[in-house]
Amino acid sequence: MNQEEIKKILPHRDNMLLVEEAESVDENTAKGRYTIKGDEFFLQGHFPGNPVVPGVILCEMMGQASCCLLADKVKNCTPYFTKMNNVKFRNPVKPGDTLESVCTLTKSRGAFYFIDAKGYVDGKLCVSAELSFALVENK
Repeated sequence: MNQEEIKKILPHRDNMLLVEEAESVDENTAKGRYTIKGDEFFLQGHFPGNPVVPGVILCEMMGQASCCLLADKVKNCTPYFTKMNNVKFRNPVKPGDTLESVCTLTKSRGAFYFIDAKGYVDGKLCVSAELSFALVENK
């Protein structure tokens, strides 16, 4: 799925749409990709002369990559983070890197969805987290 298809699922636009491609691997696993160009707003002060993608942005990228898993459930809803557990940063992500996210749905309960997410650059694990979302109906 390309960015135009992703926009039909996610409400993010402009500077906050942080997934360029996403695909379902199976009914419980999705993959997403985003290439860091170097001119993103979150690199402007993080860190001068040594730009590194902030950890919270890496979590957002993985969360957005989960969109394929919720595609048929998000109609008239907005997915909101409810929790990030066991977040671990192992290697920095820098301009020129492509973060490849692998997101696995581990369970769901009502409007809540629980995702095991991992982010890789060139096959090397950079970030991992347990994410949860609530789908909240748009009013």
